[in-house]
Amino acid sequence: MNRIKNSTAIAIGGFDGMHIGHQALFRELGECGTIVVIETGYANLTPKHYRERFSEHSILYLELEDIRHLDGDGFIDLLKSNFPQLSKIVVGYDFHFGKDRKYSYDDLKTMFDGEVVVVDEVKHNKDSVHSHKIRQKLSIGDVKGANEFLGHNHTILGNHIKGQGIGAKELVATINIEAKAFLIPKEGVYVSLSRLDDEEHFHPSVSFIGHRESTDGSFSIESHILDGEIICKEKVEISFVAFIRENKKFETLTELKYAIKADIKIASKELKFLQL
Repeated sequence: MNRIKNSTAIAIGGFDGMHIGHQALFRELGECGTIVVIETGYANLTPKHYRERFSEHSILYLELEDIRHLDGDGFIDLLKSNFPQLSKIVVGYDFHFGKDRKYSYDDLKTMFDGEVVVVDEVKHNKDSVHSHKIRQKLSIGDVKGANEFLGHNHTILGNHIKGQGIGAKELVATINIEAKAFLIPKEGVYVSLSRLDDEEHFHPSVSFIGHRESTDGSFSIESHILDGEIICKEKVEISFVAFIRENKKFETLTELKYAIKADIKIASKELKFLQL
């Protein structure tokens, strides 16, 4: 808390994704900077405190419902009360604040008696980087494109749950998870990295998202670890690397098993050169 109170610079935004556009704001903070997250409740790329994995800066969370009634001066007063030594505010080019988003960065420059840094639009391959575009890419299975915008792999974190029990007996062993807080990519099979419980490293894996068309039809998120059978007790992280194929129905478990073997071969080749 002292680190936040002593901060001289802040970056303000929703910051869902902590993507390369957001990182451009953070680079303006210096050593005594804090990230101020306006929490809308809709963040699903990096929900809640998961954002803290992608920055060394302290983060202060403000609930939108608690501040949306404030006018411009009221918002500035709130910031100054949280940051007594505040001398610099960093925002994006599309930043708005105050009741009904009435005020822009131009108003901020007038109302705030310190330095206001406005970071221009960040582009990747001539395309502007926004959280909604990352969500769109994930919805069509374009994991590589989403990861380029993010600057890191899209990762979900969930609780380990019991699966069908068919995998280990008839197909390959998988770890099933439930990850309600995170945006789940398009149904299909993915090259992935999986971290179990409190392990420090990720395991190479193949992950499946979707309805089990070939068995009971229920929706599942499951990961098969490629470097050996691993025991998982409570939680799993799945980091998505690349899309392999669409979810489809197989007429027999034998056909499904052959498809899984092909998926594993593709994933092993894709992950071969990654530093795990």
